[in-house]
Amino acid sequence: MAIEAPLSRHKRNDFILYIAACLAAAAWFAYDGYLNASFRQEHTDKQGKPDSALVVNRQVPPFLVGGAVLLAGYFCAIKGRKVVAEENELVIAGKEKIPYDAIEQIDKTHFEKKGVFTITYKKAGRTVSRNLTDRQYDRLAPILDHLIAKIT
Repeated sequence: MAIEAPLSRHKRNDFILYIAACLAAAAWFAYDGYLNASFRQEHTDKQGKPDSALVVNRQVPPFLVGGAVLLAGYFCAIKGRKVVAEENELVIAGKEKIPYDAIEQIDKTHFEKKGVFTITYKKAGRTVSRNLTDRQYDRLAPILDHLIAKIT
């Protein structure tokens, strides 16, 4: 029986808000730079040369759209990440596997207030600490309970 903690809803909503903000800002700058005649007239001198505000409003939208595309791509890449407490090991994001017998210490002093706990374990002869937070993953309490039960 494996216990799973998926990517947090907070993190998913943040990505959606960042993407929407980039697209909204791109639309706003593009409107002012290309479609709003009064803005263009106000920011153009007598020789027809645009000032810095108009230049920025014309050059920034492609970068904002590109940023939104990059954020969407990264979101799609991390969307399926989760922490899984299996029978013999803890798997973080499908890549990092921590055997229960390698875990030396679990610090849960800040878990109740801040939602963070730290796992200290041996990896290739050195001691490594790994923080898990509820801002990154939802439903970490059952994972923490399972880890404590396996360690003790």
